Amino acid sequence: NKFRSSSKAGMYGDFLVMVDAMIGRVREALDKAGMNDDTLLFFTSDNGPVWYDTDVQRLDHDSVGGLRGMKADAWEGGHRMPFIVRWPGKIQAGSVSGQTICFTDMLATFAAVVDAELPPDAGPDSFDILPVLLGKQPESKAIRGPLVIPARRGMMSIRSGHWKLITGLGSGGFSKPAHIKPTPGGPKGQLYHLGNDLAETRNLYTEKPETVKSLRSKLAQILNQTKTRP
Repeated sequence: NKFRSSSKAGMYGDFLVMVDAMIGRVREALDKAGMNDDTLLFFTSDNGPVWYDTDVQRLDHDSVGGLRGMKADAWEGGHRMPFIVRWPGKIQAGSVSGQTICFTDMLATFAAVVDAELPPDAGPDSFDILPVLLGKQPESKAIRGPLVIPARRGMMSIRSGHWKLITGLGSGGFSKPAHIKPTPGGPKGQLYHLGNDLAETRNLYTEKPETVKSLRSKLAQILNQTKTRP
């Protein structure tokens, strides 16, 4: 295997080197076919890495770039993904957006790209994010409603603006401790302001009871709906 030992981060790093090379091959093939400028190309991932503290220490590599948690966790390291899009002549090269989106949004977005109308029962939680890709959506105006993300063992999180509520204590996934029993008078969940604390180090659950109440209400409403998109 030409990629074995091609990195300094073990098999995981070797895999990334291979992925990079494969993307290059796809780009080359599109170029040879004369399709590069007419192709909407996405690069992303389905979840965070399975990357334990021992891996960080052993390989001196932080796979989540300072975020907390990993795959299956309710924390940002579990589900905040790279999302890179290329569409020459349509998407401005080097542009960046801080909009919150979800993979469920791809169905409605692809439908918009080809000017197709989704059936009413298709993509119940899919929002068209094409205006974001084209640079036509103001950053101050959210392109979609609150985002609900499940972890394991029934733990849920909801993201609305910069606020994020997790309904329990612990990671809710692979990171330890996965679950922590609340103590009398202590927080029953986790509340973070991701705009100020992307690493989720300061739990504001007991300091912002009204925000907790509002987010819990939004979460209950969404869970009782059959769809969230317009």
